[in-house]
Amino acid sequence: MIIEQIYTGCLAQGAYYIESDGEAAVIDPLREVQAYIDRAAKNNARIKYVFETHFHADFVSGHLDLARKTGATIVYGPTAKPGFEAHVASDKEIFKVGKASITVLHTPGHTMESSCFLLSDERGKDIAIFTGDTLFIGDVGRPDLAQKVVKELTPEKLASLLFDSIRNKILPLADDIIIYPAHGAGSACGKNMSKETTDKLGHQKITNYALNPNLTREEFMQELLTGLTPPPAYFPLNVLMNIKGYESIEKVLERGKHALDPAAFESAANESMALVLDTRDPEHFVKGHIPNSINIGINGNFAPWVGALIPNIRQKILLVADEGREEEVITRLARVGYDYAIGFLKGGFQSWKESGKEIDNIDSISAEELSTIKQKNNLNIVDVRRLSEYESQHVKGAINAPLDYINESMEKLDKTKTYYVHCDGGYRSVIFNSILRARGFERLIDIPGGFKAMKTSGNFELSEYVTPTTML
Repeated sequence: MIIEQIYTGCLAQGAYYIESDGEAAVIDPLREVQAYIDRAAKNNARIKYVFETHFHADFVSGHLDLARKTGATIVYGPTAKPGFEAHVASDKEIFKVGKASITVLHTPGHTMESSCFLLSDERGKDIAIFTGDTLFIGDVGRPDLAQKVVKELTPEKLASLLFDSIRNKILPLADDIIIYPAHGAGSACGKNMSKETTDKLGHQKITNYALNPNLTREEFMQELLTGLTPPPAYFPLNVLMNIKGYESIEKVLERGKHALDPAAFESAANESMALVLDTRDPEHFVKGHIPNSINIGINGNFAPWVGALIPNIRQKILLVADEGREEEVITRLARVGYDYAIGFLKGGFQSWKESGKEIDNIDSISAEELSTIKQKNNLNIVDVRRLSEYESQHVKGAINAPLDYINESMEKLDKTKTYYVHCDGGYRSVIFNSILRARGFERLIDIPGGFKAMKTSGNFELSEYVTPTTML
């Protein structure tokens, strides 16, 4: 039997390929499905099932395209109501994949249809469990996402259901079973996920707070509901795509792979009201870019930031990308439901520059230069890291304006004033600066290297958040 985890770092997402005796199953596939088809073909195996642990919020699954191309049956757990042909399994229903067996364990709590898939070998021994967003390494799935789609599914109701799912379906399983979750650290589907992407259940029973058998229902719910931050705005939109269906990835690529020369690109931008998205590295963007374009670098945490900062997943998008990476960008947009890329700049930004068209740039200053200026002047320093990062340690006097909540953060700034903007390493600050510059903020200065460079210089007074203590 073959079990392969196919992990995608920018989404912190794990899909799984299982094969036994000429038959295969794929669990929670990504939008682009050819890799799974090629993997099965390598061993002359037939993909029999596509198992979905739940209706995903943070990415668009490839279940529809994979089923269409292979004839595989899409399988959901109990209560699922997909808008397309699929098998809605009953609790403890068993599916044969070659000589292996996969048992459905209905584990509502993250969502109502959430289910785990228990894999057993030909002797009937349980060897692995694919837990979706029910159980992570070090955490469990957040219970507040389903309410964005169905109002009566309150976080409290789902947290209570998750308590029962963990106690009745997960804890009774053998300690030597391997856990294969849908996500790892970096995903917004949980709070405190480990960087590890797999573990044995016995170890998690010791180290994962949610598997502590001594927790009461009330204690479990309080722990689970405390510290939840608002989910990205695109999450409920992705859920609906996964429920109702979507265009094939081939159509999305066909629409986006229109190479436009600078004149045609400019015309398309003016006529379609498309967003110009520049996916080059931030250090290149600041030196020169198309006016009013925004930068989200493909080499960073690309897809989640697109989802967090572009509110309309049907927004038409024109791309500026490094030559040869256009299809990659279109594909990674489609992973989070942004299917309306309508073309890209042929020859990349260099062709725009050579055409003589208008170019904009963002001023930048090193941490060392900033420290020299700061000694003589009172400066407005803006820290666009998350509040938790800022509270951990920040430059004294810096304004916290998190990129995550850019509309609220923008209200903290005055267009007539000069601001020196930083994040942790330089990726997020350029995103922030590009968006605000497109909205008329022309006096923003970027600090390459961000807080790390400022801290390393030793020239800035730092403030730290001190956890309150109780005097005895």
